[in-house]
Amino acid sequence: MKSSILKRVLDETFYIIETNKTIREIAQKYNVSKSTVHKDLSERLLEIDSELYKKVNEIMKEHIEVRSEER
Repeated sequence: MKSSILKRVLDETFYIIETNKTIREIAQKYNVSKSTVHKDLSERLLEIDSELYKKVNEIMKEHIEVRSEER
């Protein structure tokens, strides 16, 4: 994995853990697509650090639950 991608994945990871922001908000902050953020946090992060992946996955599940309740 390229170092620039690794850095972005870790930056996004710590940002979502610290702020509880959504994928859309993270994409805006890092100027990438929502698809890129989703792939970073659901696939690439798992290859990098499984413990961080578990934390991020729980946050993303909470976001999905909240969105489902709002509909």
